[in-house]
Amino acid sequence: MQSKLNSVRILMQENNVDLIVLGPGTHMNWLLGFNPYPDERPCMLLIGREKEAFLMPSVNAEGVKEQTKIPMHCWNDDIGPEQALNEALEFTGSTSAKHIVIDEAMRSHFALILLEALSNPTYEFTSSTIGALRMRKDEDEYANLKENALIDDRAMQAGFAAIKEGVTELEIGEVINKHFISEGAKPQFCIVGSGPNGAFPHHHTGGRKVQYGDVVLIDIGGRKGNFPSDMTRMSVLGEAPEDYHEVHAIVERAVQAAMSAAKPGVMAKEVDAAARGVITEAGYGDYFVHRTGHGLGIDIHEPPYITATSEVVLDEGMVFSIEPGIYLQGRFGVRLEEIVILRSNGPEILSELSRKTNFIS
Repeated sequence: MQSKLNSVRILMQENNVDLIVLGPGTHMNWLLGFNPYPDERPCMLLIGREKEAFLMPSVNAEGVKEQTKIPMHCWNDDIGPEQALNEALEFTGSTSAKHIVIDEAMRSHFALILLEALSNPTYEFTSSTIGALRMRKDEDEYANLKENALIDDRAMQAGFAAIKEGVTELEIGEVINKHFISEGAKPQFCIVGSGPNGAFPHHHTGGRKVQYGDVVLIDIGGRKGNFPSDMTRMSVLGEAPEDYHEVHAIVERAVQAAMSAAKPGVMAKEVDAAARGVITEAGYGDYFVHRTGHGLGIDIHEPPYITATSEVVLDEGMVFSIEPGIYLQGRFGVRLEEIVILRSNGPEILSELSRKTNFIS
């Protein structure tokens, strides 16, 4: 924790930030390794230039004391948090804070209480401080991500093995989730889109029965330890639709183009443009309806986002997805998704499972 706090304070100085305030959530979990009980009672971690302190509901204090020695300024329901917050601001030397960072995922009424206690500070979200540090994974974080990627590979193969005529999407999803659990991972999400359902990028897995000739899109993730997995692959039961092979080949070329473009020093929008250019040139630009990728860390979706407008400069250690797709409404969809960690010479793919279509006769 202390090394992360030191890194945070270096960025506070570089960005002229007087105070960072986090609520219970993934930013706090990344920094401290735990979260206080996340209810409606204002609970905040205040990080000043030299000291840090909690604003803590008294009802939750005992459990937190077992996990940290950070000083707590506690408040009761019959008094309210205002006085304790003022004490925490004074303790951290932040009563006159001019420029602050607010956790973008924090409850809005927490933020309002904080802003009312200060004298019209300017504020920003965490992208230049906590967020910047979270985007770059260390080797321990990489090891956990790699472990999860390999579990995801095996869960995907279990899903492939469950595909047969008459089985429902939900039944395939159940097999996948059971596999995650068998390896000590918690299922995080499971998209099984068969036939026309695959043309909805975030299809809700349902009761449709797989039919002969269906294209089946599977996008799944589990979590073992602190970090999750995320991967999309394709399967076909029987004979593929006439233009499936062409569409799959275009999406594969888009993946490869994005991989080639992704290097330290490149803006995220350049990676998106590389993938999007391949699909647009092939005549399917209108059918690529989402961004090329998203960061992956404690949150399944977090910065950096690989979008057409993002000017985030990619750097070594960043972990993100590359997942172009083509979606033909009423017919099928094709998406191929890899999670990569950016190295000095380009992206390293975490999965070891081929992107080739899994054909089932």
